[in-house]
Amino acid sequence: MAIKITDECINCGACEPECPNNAIYEGGVEWKIADGTEVSGQYTLMDGTSVDPDENFAPISDDVYYIVPSKCTECQGFHEEPQCAAVCPVDCCVPDEMYEETVEELMEKKANLHQ
Repeated sequence: MAIKITDECINCGACEPECPNNAIYEGGVEWKIADGTEVSGQYTLMDGTSVDPDENFAPISDDVYYIVPSKCTECQGFHEEPQCAAVCPVDCCVPDEMYEETVEELMEKKANLHQ
């Protein structure tokens, strides 16, 4: 299951540098798969859409930091727990029930992001 940042976010930015997949962005900032990854060639998002890793996407949130589900691996293969949740001072990094994934699926996503 990917992690999401709730509206209780105080925009402190503590989570952003902790993400090994560069899946966390400041509100209002565009994102792309290539940011902080080693993806080359086409990449398939969680919704099945194939994209160029250098393609810019609209921000998921304009007001608070956000996590891109297609890049979030819950830190599987890097750390024992999601680092964003570990450092968040207001506990607003929580499991995203819209994106349930097994450990195996998260590890496969990690392998695809860091070829």
